[in-house]
Amino acid sequence: MSLSQARRALGRASRVAVLTGAGISAESGIPTFRDAQTGLWARFTPEELASPAAYARDPLFVWNWYAERYRACMQAEPNAAHRALVELERRVSEAFLLVTQNVDGLHGRAGSKRLIELHGNLNTARCERCALIQSLPAPRDFSPPAHCQRCGARARPNVVWFGEMLLEDDLKRSWQAFESAEVALVIGTSSVVEPAASLGRLAKSRGAYLIELGPDATPLTPYTDTSLRLGAVAGMQALMEQDT
Repeated sequence: MSLSQARRALGRASRVAVLTGAGISAESGIPTFRDAQTGLWARFTPEELASPAAYARDPLFVWNWYAERYRACMQAEPNAAHRALVELERRVSEAFLLVTQNVDGLHGRAGSKRLIELHGNLNTARCERCALIQSLPAPRDFSPPAHCQRCGARARPNVVWFGEMLLEDDLKRSWQAFESAEVALVIGTSSVVEPAASLGRLAKSRGAYLIELGPDATPLTPYTDTSLRLGAVAGMQALMEQDT
C-alpha cells in the first residue's frame, strides 16, 4: 500500500507499537554490533566478547571492549528519526510503546519515555552482587571495570549477552503492546533476531497496520502493509508529514 495510506493509518491510530534496530543508530554514526569489530577487536567475533563465558574468563578484557563502545555511543547524538519517535509518543500518549534492540541509549537521550531496551543499555552497569543498576561515569572519568556505588562489588555491563535470557517483564510488555497495536512500525532491523523479529508478525496477525522502514527487504517485508525502502531518518520524515 502507499505512503499516503501509511500516513493516514498512523495519524488515526490510538495504539502504536514501534520496534527499532541498528539501522536507526547507524544514521547517528554508531556502527552495527558486528561492524564495531575494528582495530584490536577485529580478531574477535562478538560472540567471543559478549558472553558470560568471555566475561568469566577475562572480565577486564570484556569491559575494555564495552568501554570503547560506550565512548563511541556518548560521542553520537540522537538523530531526526529518534526525535520523530518522541513526537509520535507525544501524539499517541499512553497507548504507545517503543521497543528497541539497541543498547546505545540514544532513544532515552532523545526523550523517549515509554521505552523498553530489550538488550539492555551499555551506558549503565549492573552489580554482580546486589544487582543495582547505575549509570557509568562520563567517558573521560571512566576506568573499567565498574564497581557498585552501593556495595562496592564489581559490576558488569548492563546488556544481555549471548546465551542469556531477556527480562521476562520486558518481553511480556512488548508482546502485549504489539498484540493490541492498531499500527506497528518496524524500523532499521533485519527482522532475523528472535524474539524481536516476531513482534511485527504478531501485530499483523492481530489486525494491525504494519509499516516497515529500511533500505533492504527483510523476512518481514511480505507481511507488511507498507514497506518503504528508506533509511530511518528519511522514512520517519516521510511518515510524519501531513498529506495536503
